[in-house]
Amino acid sequence: QVQLLESGGGAVRAGASLRLSCAAASEHTFADYAMGWFRRAPGKEREFVAAISWSGKITYMGDAVKGRFTISRDSTKATVALQMNSLKPDDTATYYCAAKQLWADRVEVVAENYHYWGQGTQVTVSS
Repeated sequence: QVQLLESGGGAVRAGASLRLSCAAASEHTFADYAMGWFRRAPGKEREFVAAISWSGKITYMGDAVKGRFTISRDSTKATVALQMNSLKPDDTATYYCAAKQLWADRVEVVAENYHYWGQGTQVTVSS
């Protein structure tokens, strides 16, 4: 079982930056889990944002955020971060952190394959 808690959301103007954080609490070691970020905007389907392997050596970003967002993890603190730069109004959404127990050192981009989800944090970007 893994509990995930996101933080760092807020309301900003276009062009600003935000850093989201996801803290994981688990009976297993944090390194057992590949992590991901997804988002859902009102009236839209859930969208893949970013993923990172359990080692942190492999990352993958969604097309809509490539070059603007980065994902990282700190295994000593059991946290995963999403650094969001050059934010656009289209980035407005609720952002969710997800965890998947995965032995292979790879990323997971399919939401349905994740086992655990946080409650989400709201990001609002105005023009």
